This record gives sequence, structure tokens and C-alpha cells, in this order.
Amino acid sequence: MIDWKIKEMFFDSKAVTSAVDAGVRRVLSKFGAFVRQAARSSIRRRKAASQPGSPPSGHVGTLKRLIFFGYDTANRSVVIGPAPFRSVVEAPPLLEYGGTASRKDRRGRSRRVTYKARPFMAPALQKELPKLLPMWGNSVRK
Repeated sequence: MIDWKIKEMFFDSKAVTSAVDAGVRRVLSKFGAFVRQAARSSIRRRKAASQPGSPPSGHVGTLKRLIFFGYDTANRSVVIGPAPFRSVVEAPPLLEYGGTASRKDRRGRSRRVTYKARPFMAPALQKELPKLLPMWGNSVRK
């Protein structure tokens, strides 16, 4: 009888850790979806190029379609961002941070081109960050 009462006073650590893990996954996945949507909605579809410092223009819509998020169970974190383009792997980082890249001109000659930053992921994260803290309320459920 005493053993039973003592066991009742301790919590089941496996149940608690699994509830916490489920809560973390739920909150971070929801946050990833919010940041992805904010980044997608910041990219306007138009023919003209955007101004440096503002989100890039989506001429075809490829960049919008390639923004994903995923929960990383090993690190208990969420990864949000564009997948690399098939033909131009360095395009998303060049848009976000700016930099230089080699491009071939019409004659087939290689030349260095400088791109100015047109961030779209960092502003989306900053926009959605205030929503993260309230999401943790009641996130651990039985």
C-alpha cells in the first residue's frame, strides 16, 4: 500500500517527455507554416525587377512554389526556406543576401555579375516572431 502511494507521487517521465516533444513539434510546425506563408505573400508577381532591399519579384512563380518548411526531429527545430532551383542552385541565397556569381552572356562568355540583396525570408521571420511566444501557451497536453 505504501509503495502504491509513493509511485502515485512521481510522474511518468516517458509520458511527460513525449507530451513535451509533441507540443514542441506542433508549435514549431505551425510557426514554420506562418513564416513560409509570410515569405510567399511578400513575393509579388510582376514583370519588373524589385528594388534592392525589398522582396524579389516573382516573374514565373517558381520561387514562391519552392519555399518549404520542415520539422527536424533530431535537433527539435524547424527549417524554413527555399529549395535550390534545378538550374541555378545559388539563386535563393543571392536573392536573400546579395553577392556575385558567374553568368554566361549571349556569346557564351563567362562574366561576374553582382546582385544586390532582396531579402524575403528574414523579414518574414521578423514579422512572425511576435506570434511565437503566445503559441507556447497550453502547448503541452496530456
